[in-house]
Amino acid sequence: MAKEKLELKGLSEQDLKERISAEELRLKKMTFGHAITPIENPMSIRAVRRDIARMNTELRKRQLGF
Repeated sequence: MAKEKLELKGLSEQDLKERISAEELRLKKMTFGHAITPIENPMSIRAVRRDIARMNTELRKRQLGF
């Protein structure tokens, strides 16, 4: 997780937005796939959701100037 925070801080705002949209698309595909046939590790859905939240938090922090 510490590596992830460092990785987010190194990204530009535009890269962060692109990564958020890519992860949201991945989450939609995972949840849809899980509804049809259960995936092997359903906790990965939670992990992706939390990663998206971390990225949105970092983006918002930058927009506010922190």
